[in-house]
Amino acid sequence: MFNKSPKNGKPKMFRFNLYWMYGLIFMMLIALYMTNDSSGSKELGWTEFQKLAKDNVFEKMVVYNKKNLVEATVKNGKTDLVFKGDNSRLGNSPKVFVKIPSADKFSDFYDNAVANDHIDTQVSFEEGDDTMWNFLVSFGPIILLIVVWIFLMRRMSGGAGGGPGGVFSVGKAKAQLFDKDNQKKVTFKDVAGLSEAKQEVEEIVSFLKNPDKYTELGGKIPKGALLVGPPGTGKTLLAKAVAGEADVPFFSLSGSDFVEMFVGVGASRVRDLFRQAKEKAPCIVFIDEIDAVGRARGKNVNMNSNDERENTLNQLLTEMDGFGSNSGVIILAATNRADILDKALLRAGRFDRQIHVELPDLNERKEIFGVHLRPIKIDDSVDTEFLARQTPGFSGADIANVCNEAALIAARNGKKFVQKEDFMNAVDRIVGGLEKRTKITTTDERNCIANHEAGHATLSWLLEHANPLVKVTIVPRGKALGAAWYLPEERQITTREQLLDEMCATLGGRAAEELFLGKISTGASNDLERVTKQAYAMVVYFGMSDKLPNLNYYDSTGQDWGFTKPYSEETARLIDQEVQIIINEQYKRAKKILSENTEGHNALAKVLLEREVIYAEDVEHIFGKRAWISRSEEILELQSKTKNEEQTEAEKDKAEDKDDKNVVPKNDSKAESEQIA
Repeated sequence: MFNKSPKNGKPKMFRFNLYWMYGLIFMMLIALYMTNDSSGSKELGWTEFQKLAKDNVFEKMVVYNKKNLVEATVKNGKTDLVFKGDNSRLGNSPKVFVKIPSADKFSDFYDNAVANDHIDTQVSFEEGDDTMWNFLVSFGPIILLIVVWIFLMRRMSGGAGGGPGGVFSVGKAKAQLFDKDNQKKVTFKDVAGLSEAKQEVEEIVSFLKNPDKYTELGGKIPKGALLVGPPGTGKTLLAKAVAGEADVPFFSLSGSDFVEMFVGVGASRVRDLFRQAKEKAPCIVFIDEIDAVGRARGKNVNMNSNDERENTLNQLLTEMDGFGSNSGVIILAATNRADILDKALLRAGRFDRQIHVELPDLNERKEIFGVHLRPIKIDDSVDTEFLARQTPGFSGADIANVCNEAALIAARNGKKFVQKEDFMNAVDRIVGGLEKRTKITTTDERNCIANHEAGHATLSWLLEHANPLVKVTIVPRGKALGAAWYLPEERQITTREQLLDEMCATLGGRAAEELFLGKISTGASNDLERVTKQAYAMVVYFGMSDKLPNLNYYDSTGQDWGFTKPYSEETARLIDQEVQIIINEQYKRAKKILSENTEGHNALAKVLLEREVIYAEDVEHIFGKRAWISRSEEILELQSKTKNEEQTEAEKDKAEDKDDKNVVPKNDSKAESEQIA
């Protein structure tokens, strides 16, 4: 049986599925049940049959003309007259079979019995049963079982192949093979940002295309590269780009594809994967989410002595760097949980390189927006630099979601182009949730929410290290009754003063409620949770407390100190006291700053009640220009200034060396700009 594949028109082989065998067995059981009559039967002579028939013992009779045979069904309650003895096993419709002289003789007898003895037995005449049907009923199920058994034996011995879906292909690898004939390709041009990570994987592709360049100097290409980073940063996208750029076979599968409920299947799939890879070497094998199979051994909760995952990992370690040769097979893997991977998997010789794919910075977000805005119809109001500044902490997947959401919002409103306003609404939708203007809030609740959000906005504007405000709203979004958007600084390290200012601004909502309304509400629960976690981190992880300085109780190896805490009960009591002191100090500080700026806070809360949404310009109108410029704005100004200096210097050099075509413009300021970035 063949059919045409819709993609390439090639004949597609008929493939056996394990469930078909279950269906065949089920159908055979039904056939046996329907054809098997468990009722009792008996053969009678013609004379005895005539006597019983005259006594009206039979309910119906079937006369088979060709065989001169009568099949008669005995009436209920009269089985004792026919079957002498135990009647418990006769069934519901016991039958008798009689050999008659001929159909004509039986007809004469039946007519006389009806006329003289008044019997009510029904009679029907048939030509006789089919010999072939009798044969199929008797021997069909046995023949079907023999055919299925022969078919399975042929597949077991390899006669019918072991394609996917076969009953004996459980141990085969489920890797998808990509080669240069694939039509849809992702290239490095589709990967924005990630310049360092792209450089690492481009070197692997370059080695596969031109190996002599590296081997002439005695170098060897890394056997494996591990992509590590948060979700959505582009690890799988990089692997797709490698598959699109390299002119070699590319095997792609997930770590969970190795894991199966059958013992030994995972190791078998690993062996089959590397067997296929060696046959097509040089090639690349990409294992996504490798932590599903590469988790550190000895930490399984089930405590099984023969754990399937550990067996699979052991086979993977052996195949990657064991006694066998894997020349020409390069392993790429991706995970966001590198801390739980087995150390033997991360050693040199297996994964020689760990490529960290981090969240994009300002410039990288600008490049990513440029990639995702290509297919979207936008107008002149959309500025990629502005969008990049409004999305700090967003991953590449988040930015793609913002662009798609903005296009959907514009289409919903009947616009022909996607505008800046649509992108801002998309960011608000993703960060804060769906806007719920239909949610009913009382006047007191609105007043409480306005004072709470105005407290956050006031402190974030007046504190030096607090994140600058972008937008505040009292319109419910998601689970929140009000929300505030800030532009956090993209810094690599954080000082104690910066952490304290952030905590103080976070506590501004609760402080404003107590100070200006004289009562507190449950609206600050999320703020208190964030502040508590931050304070514990300062004491336990960063060593920023007065009584417990320079101590860190964080275990970066992922072992989490076993079943006990790494400190005593007395130290735990000190930690709780220090956390309470830090939070109380910042709460008092927030109340003090708000008391000194009561007029500005009340004006801000009033504007917020009237408009429901205010922006940084409104806060600046009340409190004046912010005294401190954010680090992001400072970097942008430096980049803009450096870029202008570059252009001026390049134009000057071009004018001086107009006749010299080989003069290269100076790039000292460019290098300085890159260093600053």
